[in-house]
Amino acid sequence: MKQSLAHVALVVRDYDEAIAFYVETLGFELLADEYQPEQDKRWVVVRPKGAEGCSIVLGKATNTHQEKYIGDQAGGRVMMFLQTDDFWRDYHTYRDKGVVFVREPNEAAYGTVAVFKDIYGNLWDLIEFSDGR
Repeated sequence: MKQSLAHVALVVRDYDEAIAFYVETLGFELLADEYQPEQDKRWVVVRPKGAEGCSIVLGKATNTHQEKYIGDQAGGRVMMFLQTDDFWRDYHTYRDKGVVFVREPNEAAYGTVAVFKDIYGNLWDLIEFSDGR
């Protein structure tokens, strides 16, 4: 049997501000932005440029219960791991675009990593694995 992750959902405050951050700031590609009138919502999907496989569905919070998890979907832990083929290129590009790094770069046995916050405060690892994982 073969399985894979298709999408990961991320609760956001606003579709357009989330698209702006992921596409314009992080350089992701916008795979879909389609209005679904039967549910009065949008189907918004982004993914790092050049990536294959899993993408992120940006889902706008629709009630107060969902709103309280915006920016804290992983309880303060790193939630996403953005693998890169050039850590220092992306680190400097993101810093120049105002991305906030909460843990500075660290050279570890497994690679080079730093932790940044997305627009809502979710924590991400920017990581270049030393073995190309």
